[in-house]
Amino acid sequence: MGNDTIDNMITAPRNAGSSKAETVRIPYTNTTISTGRIPVEEGFSENPREHREGTNRFPVPTLGYRGRVRKPRITTSRRISKPGLRIYPNSKDIPRVSGGTGTVIPPTPGGTTTDREARQKRIGGEVPRYVWR
Repeated sequence: MGNDTIDNMITAPRNAGSSKAETVRIPYTNTTISTGRIPVEEGFSENPREHREGTNRFPVPTLGYRGRVRKPRITTSRRISKPGLRIYPNSKDIPRVSGGTGTVIPPTPGGTTTDREARQKRIGGEVPRYVWR
């Protein structure tokens, strides 16, 4: 059984944000590196950097918070496509999350993009998870 790297990339910062952590370590894969720019562009995290421990590398995003009470920027996420039931909509059927305040990160044949970019380029792909503020 394999790991769902995009799902881990979203779930780890969400869980760390609920405990008010500053950073989170994510396993280093080509998918996490290419996907790592999207939460920064969407405003969910900031200042991504790479951490090394011996021969192991980890992308470490700095988690984003709002206000004095430090409310995490990723408040909710919902898994859509599951290992037993994959969801692959075409570009017209990629959902809009929470009226545009959220995002979907579909891995497409052209690389990992945001839902807006996928609709604009008319590329469909798997919908692993909805993420919103």
